[in-house]
Amino acid sequence: MKEIYGSIVDIRRKVFAEVARIAYNDCDVSELEDSSYRIVPGEVAKYREDIFRERAIADERVRLAMGMDVREISVYKKVTDGFDNVDIDTNAYKNPLINVIKFACEACPEKTYFVTNNCRKCLAHPCTNVCPVNAISMGKDGAVIDEEKCIKCGRCKDACPFSAIIKYDRPCAAACGVNAISSDEYGRAEIDQDECVACGRCIASCPFGAIADKTQIFQLIKAIKSGKKVYGAIAPSFIGQFGAKTSPEQVLEAIRQLGFTDVIEVSVGADVTTMHEAKEYLEKVPNEMAYMGTSCCYSWSLMIKNKFPELADRVSDTGSPMRYTAQYIKKIDEDAVIAFIGPCTSKKLEALNTEIKSDVDFVITFEELMGMFVAKEIEPSEIETDEELNTASASGRGYPVAGGVAAAVKEVAEKLNPEKDIKIQGANSLSECIKMLKIAKAGKYDGYLLEGMACPGGCIAGVGTIASVNRVKGNVKKFMMDSKLNTPLDNELIKDEI
Repeated sequence: MKEIYGSIVDIRRKVFAEVARIAYNDCDVSELEDSSYRIVPGEVAKYREDIFRERAIADERVRLAMGMDVREISVYKKVTDGFDNVDIDTNAYKNPLINVIKFACEACPEKTYFVTNNCRKCLAHPCTNVCPVNAISMGKDGAVIDEEKCIKCGRCKDACPFSAIIKYDRPCAAACGVNAISSDEYGRAEIDQDECVACGRCIASCPFGAIADKTQIFQLIKAIKSGKKVYGAIAPSFIGQFGAKTSPEQVLEAIRQLGFTDVIEVSVGADVTTMHEAKEYLEKVPNEMAYMGTSCCYSWSLMIKNKFPELADRVSDTGSPMRYTAQYIKKIDEDAVIAFIGPCTSKKLEALNTEIKSDVDFVITFEELMGMFVAKEIEPSEIETDEELNTASASGRGYPVAGGVAAAVKEVAEKLNPEKDIKIQGANSLSECIKMLKIAKAGKYDGYLLEGMACPGGCIAGVGTIASVNRVKGNVKKFMMDSKLNTPLDNELIKDEI
């Protein structure tokens, strides 16, 4: 998305920067009424059929970025309606977190098989021969599919020697691994909030930018400006997100210049997670459970609770790196207000979960952080700093790449118990995670450590990232190599956890 959906990324950044500008400058609420004119200037539409629709969509994006709900098309409300509820310096999130902007949705068709003009109306017509419900016939110009009869099995597509039949699907629904997206009465996308696990893949996949999540930029900046001691906890996937030549130290200093008291690597918390999960695996597998799933991706854990409740106890009880980093910061400063800065929407939902004591007050993404940089005219690559990061191990810094969590836990567990040979299996994307769990239920992964991640490629592909997965993957590898600590066993900062 980051490279090929550039126009949508640009719009999102402008929205985040506008909200951050309003917050930093203590602008009057009336500024919200004409925000869309700054985001979409001029008289000529750039992306849609008219500029009025572009501005209507921008208004909804601004509302979501302020933490407010999307307005119904049929009900008149001002852009500022509900502002009093979010004009605070604490968490303002209320579900639903991820929303369809109906103004923007183009009501894309759901899963469909379509005959293209590549059809040669061949003599063999294998498409009609393989159709189990006789939904295909030969028309004047080629094969014709009766949509009312079609059961979407795809046999016709596979049988056609000319590849004349194609399959297409609504991009957001195709990307949703938990089938949480359906259609309303007008054919527009609709999210089943009971099934949604906030992975954000629909946001990243929609080519119309019709799906967006709420942010906490406004409330976070108000907390900073109120004098609270706000600490940033930045996820290890931040490497490479803010420019190929921008060092990790420059990014941390740039965040401090936004008004943060300090910034801590979440890789420190990852080291703690590794230690706990390694010990938990050695203790419980296979004595108490046949296999164990990692606990870092909240969307993966929530998906299991929703779709495989009988396997919920197979997920590690260990907290996520976000949670342990927050606890680490609280030990440094008990008055700390903690803002997790990461790649995904999933952590926003995790921080809202009252069953988990996360100690996290705010959650923002790298995209939203970039909006704050733009509003304050801060360019991280131009900052001079002599800081040297050395707070986390190489394995902790490797968490955001698919396979990194399981590899770290396996390495430490085998060091703690050299006689143990731990097998690992991973899946990234929720559809692949579901396949892995079905195999595990069949008893084929007994004794394994299973790593599940909602995003293809791992956290470096989260919806809130900025840079390409391949580039970031290389940068993360280098950052791991730069660490003077190999594993959490070498990290003195977490010695109480060993």
